[in-house]
Amino acid sequence: MLKRKRLGDLLIEAGVITQEQLSSALDEQKVLKLRLGDLLVSKNYVTEQQIIETLEIQLGVSYVQINHQEMDPKIIALIPQKLAERQKVLPIRIEDGKLIVAMNDPLDYFAIDELRMTTGMNITPVITSKNELDRAIARFYGFQESVDQIVKRLEEREIDDPSMLQDEVYSPVVKTVNQIIEQAVSIGASDIHFDPQEDSLRIRYRVDGVLRTEKKLPYHMQKVIAARIKIMAQLDVAERRLPLDGRVELTILNRKIDFRISTLPTMYGEKIVMRILDSSNKNNKITDLDFTGHNLLRFKQSIERAYGMVVIVGPTGSGKTTTLYSALTHLNSEDVNIVTIEDPVEYQLLGINQVQVNPGPGLTFAKGLRSLLRQDPDIAMVGEMRDVETAEISVRAAMTGHLVLSTLHANNSINAINRLIDMGVEPFLVASSLLCVVAQRLVRRVCTECGQDHEPTADEREWFDKNGVPVTKLRRGAGCIKCSQTGYKGRMPIHEVLLLDDTLRSMILQRRADTEYSEYALKYGLVLMLEDGLQKAAKGLTTVQEVLRVTV
Repeated sequence: MLKRKRLGDLLIEAGVITQEQLSSALDEQKVLKLRLGDLLVSKNYVTEQQIIETLEIQLGVSYVQINHQEMDPKIIALIPQKLAERQKVLPIRIEDGKLIVAMNDPLDYFAIDELRMTTGMNITPVITSKNELDRAIARFYGFQESVDQIVKRLEEREIDDPSMLQDEVYSPVVKTVNQIIEQAVSIGASDIHFDPQEDSLRIRYRVDGVLRTEKKLPYHMQKVIAARIKIMAQLDVAERRLPLDGRVELTILNRKIDFRISTLPTMYGEKIVMRILDSSNKNNKITDLDFTGHNLLRFKQSIERAYGMVVIVGPTGSGKTTTLYSALTHLNSEDVNIVTIEDPVEYQLLGINQVQVNPGPGLTFAKGLRSLLRQDPDIAMVGEMRDVETAEISVRAAMTGHLVLSTLHANNSINAINRLIDMGVEPFLVASSLLCVVAQRLVRRVCTECGQDHEPTADEREWFDKNGVPVTKLRRGAGCIKCSQTGYKGRMPIHEVLLLDDTLRSMILQRRADTEYSEYALKYGLVLMLEDGLQKAAKGLTTVQEVLRVTV
C-alpha cells in the first residue's frame, strides 16, 4: 500500500509548483469539484508529464503504456465497466497475487479501497496518462463486449455462409472491425495487420514504420473478421484459397480515408493487411520532404527539365509516392498537361488527370501509358515500372519530348541503372533518357517534446568520422505521453540523389559494374543515404540507430 501523501505536497517537494499555485488551485477546486491534477494542468501550472514523473520518482509508482500491454479479457472482467469508467481505472494483469491497475491518480485511496472490496484482491496501482486511460477504457470494455457477443453467437450458430455477416444479428462483428480501424487511425498507424496464429488472431498496427501488437482475439473469430473486411471491400468472401486485393473508402473520425486491402492464404487462415491512405497526411511541397539543400537543388533541377526521366527508388512503404505527388504539385500549372497512370490512385490531385489501372478489362500500365502518350501530355507520371514493356515505353517517352516521373524497386540510386537494364531495357535507352535517380528510406523523428541532447558514444562517433560528418551533440527521446514512450514521433525521409552526366551515360553504354558508377558519382557530388541520414542525426532530427536500421 502506498504511503498516504497528497499530490500537491509531492509536487511542491519536487519543485514543480509553488505553495501559492497550490493554494490558488485548492481554492478553485472547492468550487469546480475537479481532480487537483486536472486543475493544475488546466491552469498551466504543471504538465501531465511532470505529474507522472513526480509520482514515479517520489512514490516509486511505475508508468505503463497501455497500448503496449497485452490485455486478457478475463482480467478486464474483474472490474465492472461502470466502476472502471467512474473511478478512471483499468486492470492490467495479476502479479504475485496482486491486481495491477492503471490509474491516472494513484493517490486516489478511496478508489483503491473500492477496487479491493470489489475484486477481493490487493491492488497495486500504476500510472498512465489521462487521455490514454480514457481511450483504453472505452476501447477495451466496448471492444470486449463486442467480442463476447461474437463468441457467444458463434457457439450458438455455425457460420457456413459468411454472407450472413451482413445480417443485423451479427452487428458485433461490424462493431469490432470498426473499433480496430478507428483506433488505428486515431494513433496514426499506416497499416493494420490481421495475423492468424495457431491459437489466436493477432492484431498489429504499424506506427512510424514499426509494427506493434495491439491485441489478440480468439482464433475462431478469424473467419468472421476476414469475411467482414472482404464485404467492406466488395471481395469474394467465399474465396479463401487465392490472394485478393481491394479497396474501400470510409469516414473515420470525421475524415474520409481510403483503405487498400490485401488478403493472403496462410497455414492458419487468411492474413489481411489494410493500408491506410489518409489524404490529410500527404505533403504538398517538395520543401516539406526534408531534402538537404544540396539534394533539393539537384532534385528541383531534374524535375524542372523539359524532357527526360526521373525515377524514385526504394522498398515498399518508403514514401516514394509522396515524393512523386509533391513533385507533381510543384510542377502543376494551367499551362502544362499532367497525366498519371497509377495502381491505385492513392490521392486525388486538383488539376491533374489521374488514371487508375484496371487489369480486368485490360487497362494495364503499358496499355494505359500508350494511350496516355496520345493525350498530348507535357508530364507523365507512371506509378511503378513493374515490367520491361512499361519501362521501355516510359524511357522512349522521355526521349521524345516528355518529362516522365516514375518509381522502381531498387536498393539505391546506383543500383537502379542496372536494374532497368536487367529488366530488359537497352542500355542506350537508359543512357539517353535517365536524368536523375532519387533513392530514399523513412526514419523516425526524435520526439520534439522529450528530445534531450547527449554526447555521441564511441561507436556513434566512429560512424560520423568514417563518413566525414562533423558532430558535437546528438539528440534522443526520453519517452513521453506524446510519443507513447518510444522517444520518436513522426517520420522523415533520408535521400540519395544521383544526377547523370555525359561520363555516366558513356559508362552505361559500356555496361559497367555498380561499383564503377558509385566510385565516379561519389567524386562528383553524390551523397549516400547513410551520410544524408547522419547529417540529419547530427542536427538532432533523428538518431544514429534509426539511420543504421534502414541503411546498414
